[in-house]
Amino acid sequence: MTVFKTSMRNFFAHKGRMALSAIAVLLSVAFVTGTLVFTDTTNATFDQLFASTSPDVSVKSKNAGGSQNSAQTGRIETVPGDRMADLKRVKGVKSVVGDISTETVTVVDRNNDDIGPSSGAPTVATNWDATEFLSVDVSSGHQPRGPTEVMLDADTAKNKKLKIGDELRLIAVPGEFRAKIVGLTTFKVTNPGATIVYTDTDTAQRKLLGRPGVYTSFALTAQPGVSNDQLKKDVVAAIGDGFKVQTKAEVTEEGKDDIGSFLDIMKYAMLGFAGIAVLVGIFLIVNTFSMLVAQRTREIGLMRAIGSSRKQVNRTVLIEALLLGVVGSVLGILGGVGLAVGLMKLMGNMGLNISTDQLTVKPATPIIGLVIGIVVTLISAYIPARRAGKISPMAALRDAGTPADAKAGRIRAVVGLLLTAAGTVALVAAAKADKAAEGSMFLGLGVVLTLVGFIVIGPLLAGLVVRVLAAVILRIFGPVGRMAERNALRNPRRTGATGAALMIGLALVACLSVVGSSMVASASEELDKSVGADFIVQSDGGKPITSEIEKAVAGAKGLDHVSHFKDIRDAKITTPDGKTTTDNLAASDPTLADDLRTPAVDGSLADAYGKDAISLPEGFAKDHKAKKGDTVTVAFKGGRTAKLKVAVITSDDTSLNKGAKYLNITTVERYVPADKVPADLMMLAAAKDGQEKEAYASLKAQLDRYPQVKVRDQTDYKKLMKDQIGQLLNLVYGLLALAIIVAVLGVVNTLALSVVERTREIGLMRAIGLSRRQMRRMIRLESVVIALFGALLGLGLGMGWGATAQKLLALEGLKTLDIPWPTIITVFIGSAVVGLVAALLPAFRAGRMNVLNAIATE
Repeated sequence: MTVFKTSMRNFFAHKGRMALSAIAVLLSVAFVTGTLVFTDTTNATFDQLFASTSPDVSVKSKNAGGSQNSAQTGRIETVPGDRMADLKRVKGVKSVVGDISTETVTVVDRNNDDIGPSSGAPTVATNWDATEFLSVDVSSGHQPRGPTEVMLDADTAKNKKLKIGDELRLIAVPGEFRAKIVGLTTFKVTNPGATIVYTDTDTAQRKLLGRPGVYTSFALTAQPGVSNDQLKKDVVAAIGDGFKVQTKAEVTEEGKDDIGSFLDIMKYAMLGFAGIAVLVGIFLIVNTFSMLVAQRTREIGLMRAIGSSRKQVNRTVLIEALLLGVVGSVLGILGGVGLAVGLMKLMGNMGLNISTDQLTVKPATPIIGLVIGIVVTLISAYIPARRAGKISPMAALRDAGTPADAKAGRIRAVVGLLLTAAGTVALVAAAKADKAAEGSMFLGLGVVLTLVGFIVIGPLLAGLVVRVLAAVILRIFGPVGRMAERNALRNPRRTGATGAALMIGLALVACLSVVGSSMVASASEELDKSVGADFIVQSDGGKPITSEIEKAVAGAKGLDHVSHFKDIRDAKITTPDGKTTTDNLAASDPTLADDLRTPAVDGSLADAYGKDAISLPEGFAKDHKAKKGDTVTVAFKGGRTAKLKVAVITSDDTSLNKGAKYLNITTVERYVPADKVPADLMMLAAAKDGQEKEAYASLKAQLDRYPQVKVRDQTDYKKLMKDQIGQLLNLVYGLLALAIIVAVLGVVNTLALSVVERTREIGLMRAIGLSRRQMRRMIRLESVVIALFGALLGLGLGMGWGATAQKLLALEGLKTLDIPWPTIITVFIGSAVVGLVAALLPAFRAGRMNVLNAIATE
């Protein structure tokens, strides 16, 4: 009981010093619990949505939901309408409704702006039928009654400032048509983020599918007393197994799997960054308790002198850590719920409305938060607690502070050097690997070993790096600068731990910056080398290029030729070795050989466009013992089987469309019915000599009425790649900011405790003439040099990781190493600013100390 009282007294006596460590625990736990609450709430919301919108039994095409992406190819899998009569006769069926749904449509308003969601969610066009009442209500207006009427979801109408009576233009694969908004719908559960447009059934069949009398699925309702599983068995028995028949539970589970895979990626990525923040927080907590133990050396010595055992002293420190972990964890759990609500609001702004009424906090979530916070805090405090237990009663007779253990320091240095050396060897092995999988293993091992090695060797590096930084930066500030240098060097272990916390986040920033910059530089170089076309025509969101768009492109002035490019999905290829593989084929016009300069190891790409010819990539040909002149058998999905001659073996030494198997569009059309041939995935165009500007302007003008289609020259395309990678990196940097914030708190805490530790010293310096301004400057300079120390280690380590990762990317064709020096320099300078900001409060406190009281402090 005495131990507990002592721990409570010490905890509240140093509550200000504990606050920053508690914030580190709070942030780490909040990120973990917030991620779990957000994903659990989103999963629960979509579970409810799928359960409420799914029919008892659904019947679709056998190929529905497979790798054939209708939004890209324009091919929509359907079921014949005459099957409705057969389904109505099945025993146990109460009703059958034919559904039509497609994501191949683009909807634009009167200003020719795409009204689809900017979040990347699809625009869905569907027929209005009785099943829609399961998910939405008609909040105003009425349902569509003919080809010139549509309904729209109210969320899209609000976001795009649309109202009943406004005209929309629907651009579908069969053609385009205009219709007025006659009604608005409101979701009962949640808006899944999509734009939903409703037409009547006849219009959906003729203008969205281009095939009257067909549906994309049938929705069956079971009679009372008939289970969904039994109804499914009866349906399969009646219509055979040529269809995809699913119960409500199976459809719900499939929907959960689809959204769950995305949420899982998001969940584990965020938990990974939370783990980094936890790791950084460990350094902060270790530093806090190490300094508190050092400052209480005489107090602990007295406790030992009056009879306290080592275990009791050890337990005192661990109880303080337990209190810190409990307080930080509880606050973190509450903060996590707030973070989850904030994420839900953010997703709402992006179009995915998840109501806080659905907030889901599973019992395991707060338990996980408590366990993480308490365990991490106790583990962090264990070494300082052991150190406290080793303090002898004789320490009561010495000044505060314990002498450094020289032997332990030497052992630590040797271990750190060995780990760093082993990590360096692993990184070199990764850089020299011939296969990406093998290299990735060495890279991961090298990253872990060098990171741990730098952490362990931190005190040794602090002595070297801080001296160099001081010579360059601090010496110009005269005696104040030299005192700041000595303060930073006074306890290398503390400086090393503080710098290491900042090092971790900045190492990841530097690594990802190098990888991202190298990817952009490599892709740009490959684009210059491989793409001969002047323009690339693509549809945003991967939507198909319709016949109207093809005509618009063909009508542009100043073009020499246009190459159509189609993605032929799920072709079965039987090679000379007798093996059959399923793969996609790249069908295009012969002019693609000029537009895409693909290197070949045997023959030239132009040879692949002969009659019944095909190209094979080098690696594929080697694996299947195929060579130029051999014959492969290709079974086209939805078409006939063809015998194609291998006319060229293309090189794998490229990052652009690597591994593609090229053939002529006319070859595909010979073996695949016209209604089964997919729409263009993209088009490549070349301008006539000297008419590049005119052709570019003409293409833009021709495609102006199709906002989903973008025309890009090579400069535009390079900018697009840079922007896409930049957006991803910015998201990662934003998540890494959590770890860096915790590291900054560590700098603040180290300085604050250091000021307390040096109270008497500060008083003496003030007494002999050091001004308040000089005192504050000394503290700030010390903070800056510690921050720059961490930045140098982190940036150097991260650039090494990034350069090694680029060597692995080179195996995939991304061969250019590009160090983003502006980013690296900005981060380095930013670290100095961080150091200044972190020192503001400790410096202010040091400057306000009463000189006499400070001198009198023991």
